[in-house]
Amino acid sequence: MNIILTFTLLMIPGAVTSISVTGYSEGGVIITCKYEKQYRTNMKYFCRSIWSGCSDLIRTNIKDEWVNDGRFSLYDDTRAAVFTVIIRDLNKQDSGTYYCGFYAHLYAYTEVNLKVREGIQRRTVTGYSGGNIIINSKYEKEHTNRLKYICKTKTTHPCFDLIYSKNRSEWSHNDRLSIHDDKTAGLLQVFIRELNVEDSGKYRIIFQVSEDYSFFSELNLDVKEDDCCEKVISLSATSGESVNISCRYPQSHWRDSKFFCRISGADTCAHETSVNVNRRWTQERQLQLYDDREVHLLTVIISNVTDSAEYWCGVQPHQQYKIFITRVQLNVTDIQERTCSSSSSSSSSVLVPQITEVVQTDFSLNSTVTTTDFFVIITSELLVLVLVGLSLLLVLAIRKKKQSHGFKLESRNRFEVSSDPDHTDTITAVVYTAVH
Repeated sequence: MNIILTFTLLMIPGAVTSISVTGYSEGGVIITCKYEKQYRTNMKYFCRSIWSGCSDLIRTNIKDEWVNDGRFSLYDDTRAAVFTVIIRDLNKQDSGTYYCGFYAHLYAYTEVNLKVREGIQRRTVTGYSGGNIIINSKYEKEHTNRLKYICKTKTTHPCFDLIYSKNRSEWSHNDRLSIHDDKTAGLLQVFIRELNVEDSGKYRIIFQVSEDYSFFSELNLDVKEDDCCEKVISLSATSGESVNISCRYPQSHWRDSKFFCRISGADTCAHETSVNVNRRWTQERQLQLYDDREVHLLTVIISNVTDSAEYWCGVQPHQQYKIFITRVQLNVTDIQERTCSSSSSSSSSVLVPQITEVVQTDFSLNSTVTTTDFFVIITSELLVLVLVGLSLLLVLAIRKKKQSHGFKLESRNRFEVSSDPDHTDTITAVVYTAVH
């Protein structure tokens, strides 16, 4: 229950400071209120000025622990002699005058003038287990040089800091998180890799304006498991070839823009190409993209590949974030390496028959012939004899057939065909072929 303080603030000598605070609708602000160390044990409060006094929004006598009440949270840090107030889910009606202070023989407080600007600050983004996600946050020019960082909220703590941006225009990395502040474009990017379901939750992107206050935007991250799509595709190609890649995506993203990009050294996208239409090829440099929304399949052709690289297929549901779904690992082999490898294999296969031929034709000169080699030679000779026998049987069969049709065959220590000289050549050719 709110308590109305019926004193007139302007008559209280305890008011010592005044700060101006700016926040954005659907976002929040973090306000720091200082006090002297002798008042560590005193009750702290945060209230809003009204015509008859000040209406308490949150107050507590609990020390060094977060206290929550609706949209408000308060933490009294007795060691630093400051207490912090967080206001969430801001709207235009929250603009006004507030006071933070402590109860003593006189009320001591800090005047807070809050102004809430319009701006959609809360987002819900979806990611997929095993994939990546990049979140874009535009900001106004006046916040170019502010310190920026991201944190994740917990049940017992408003936010745990995860990573801070650098003053220089370069990526900062912390485990699976990266952050980049593009001051020229007024764009803060947060990159989360190797997503898992435990990453789901509420996050805050915080801009520290001064030591007195910060403002933040909120986002809800929902990481899903989806069996529709391959998480990793591995391909091999020879330098100069073209490569075809097929990437599936969840049905819920059939309307979204699709993209294909190459990962740079900072694990972020470079040389990105996107397609926004159904069943129509889009080409940019070496890349061709084709989105078949009926079967939820993105087809990519890379022409004239030159080097190994990591690529990603993904979707972009909104300008503020991209979802990386399938990682493509392309291994490119130089054509000279593949030619040398093939030549080596061919040389090995040619050497075997050459050695075998030497063993067979010059057996008496080879003193290192093994039992296996001898067995191979004997077997070959037996096969020749069998073929000769079969040929003779064939000759006899032909002779018998000719006799049944009135041909006469005479034998004088050799075979002669008396009625048809041409058959002599046929028989002789058969025997000659079988023997040889």
